[in-house]
Amino acid sequence: MGRTLSLFTSFLKIGAFTFGGGYAMIPIIEHEVIDRRGWVAREEFLDLLTLAQSAPGPIALNTAVFVGYKTGGMRGALASILGIVIPSFTIILLIAILFADIRHNTWVDAAFKGMRPAVVALIVAPVLKLARGMHPAFYLLIVASAVAIWGLGWSPIGILAAAAIGGIAWELYSLKKLKR
Repeated sequence: MGRTLSLFTSFLKIGAFTFGGGYAMIPIIEHEVIDRRGWVAREEFLDLLTLAQSAPGPIALNTAVFVGYKTGGMRGALASILGIVIPSFTIILLIAILFADIRHNTWVDAAFKGMRPAVVALIVAPVLKLARGMHPAFYLLIVASAVAIWGLGWSPIGILAAAAIGGIAWELYSLKKLKR
């Protein structure tokens, strides 16, 4: 029961003190599960994160599910889900109840405007970490993917599928090259 409670409290803390959505939570989840708790190795976390991005649903929730399941089975997954969802649910419920009274408050508006740069930084940080150590050719693929999605309006699902196929082809090519 100790690991289950630890998963719940860790993800509860992450859910309660992270603003900006799922991608903003990734560096905090990473710090908690790798650096602080040592539940998963860094490479394994990147694999779980890739899987979380591929699965439907919010990335932070998917990451919590995969980390929870990896470290504590079904109980761990459930504890992680509850931990990460309860704060957001509670905050959204309170905002829905109180928002009509505070939506035109200049202090609230200023606070949200002040948080924007921090949220952008929290989103950019995991992207830069994921990009470390990649083959230089992949940087061109990053730019091409961004242009295809935002500039040409291509489906991100198609880009992800093509990237998966390309990654498999790259790995097979690399393995074949090593065998020579």
